[in-house]
Amino acid sequence: MNLYFPKGFLWGASTSAHQVEGNNQNDWSVWEKANAQRLASLNKNRKIEFPQARDPQNYISGRAADHYNRFRDDFQIASSMGHNAHRFSIEWSRIEPQEGVFDQREIDHYRKVISSLKEKNMKPLVTLWHWTLPIWLKDKGGLLNPEFPNYFSRYAQRMADEYHDLVSFWMTLNEPTSVISNAYIKGLWPPQKRNPIKALIASKNLAQAHKSAYKAIKRRDLNASVGVGHIMTMFCGVLSSLNIFNRMFLSLCGPENQDYISLQYYFSKGFRAQKFSDMGWPLHPEGIYPLLMKLKKYKKPIYITENGLVDADDLHRRWYIEETLKSVMSAIKEGVDVRGYFHWSLIDNFEWDKGFWPRFGLVEIDYKTLERKPRPSSDYYSKICKNNHL
Repeated sequence: MNLYFPKGFLWGASTSAHQVEGNNQNDWSVWEKANAQRLASLNKNRKIEFPQARDPQNYISGRAADHYNRFRDDFQIASSMGHNAHRFSIEWSRIEPQEGVFDQREIDHYRKVISSLKEKNMKPLVTLWHWTLPIWLKDKGGLLNPEFPNYFSRYAQRMADEYHDLVSFWMTLNEPTSVISNAYIKGLWPPQKRNPIKALIASKNLAQAHKSAYKAIKRRDLNASVGVGHIMTMFCGVLSSLNIFNRMFLSLCGPENQDYISLQYYFSKGFRAQKFSDMGWPLHPEGIYPLLMKLKKYKKPIYITENGLVDADDLHRRWYIEETLKSVMSAIKEGVDVRGYFHWSLIDNFEWDKGFWPRFGLVEIDYKTLERKPRPSSDYYSKICKNNHL
């Protein structure tokens, strides 16, 4: 039996600038170079099929997938797969390399990126912050600087002014709780300031940054759709009470300041897994259903803006996509207003403190030649995109 998705459903994939563009100069690129040797030593016992994890060069983004120069080719691949939308991020450090100084050449570059999507009839979802910061802002304390919301709002206002004729679908912040947790609670990511008070300050500043950016974008385009990318974990069984944490940042930003709800889903905890990704993450695609049901109460459009797995040999990706979308359809039948699905990711990418060995892409990247090769599972996803049904 065919399961048809709503008319106008958005099908696509996601990327982020630092992970695919190459040659960025930001707080992460500085941190990578300072920590590459240490990160390699932490992975010295990585199982034999991923020896790259033991090489310090694995942790330096370098040219990444060279998407900065090859975006047209990558978008052509996405278009041929039937994608009618694409989510990507603008690299703040390119746009504003010095405080208050905006680089028109880079502004023009991203106009070309957006125009390339529009020419291929792909709706752009533009993320303004996907974790990286300009070096000048890092030096001022980054997320902990009390002026951070004002800096971010100024940047958002400029982007809205520049691209309002091409973009009506914005994400201000990507997974702010991932950064809060890994940078300020676990101390794993830059700036590695493990301190609960600093975690609270970062949370407050990021929430205020979103609110300010939301107003800035709306001043330019009242009809723009603006939201935040929320990562949520499905806690099962005895851990069910922890599901309250999924909605804390959503509430902090205020539902009234979000035109849609973005759900980014990778994890369930408290269940017995049968399959695992290459990173050891337990695979539980059906866990997205109860999360969607919990979001129904907000009575807002919902977009799944990230969902995927590390699977170099493409063993589980087709199954994972199929089972996830079956669960999404079950939620739609229960009245949840889901309007789009963006797989993570379009192409293999630089995976932050894990480097290049994790393979998330629908399209495989040969990092030596930069050849693009769609994985078999992308054919299955392509059929879904083109036909709007399972």
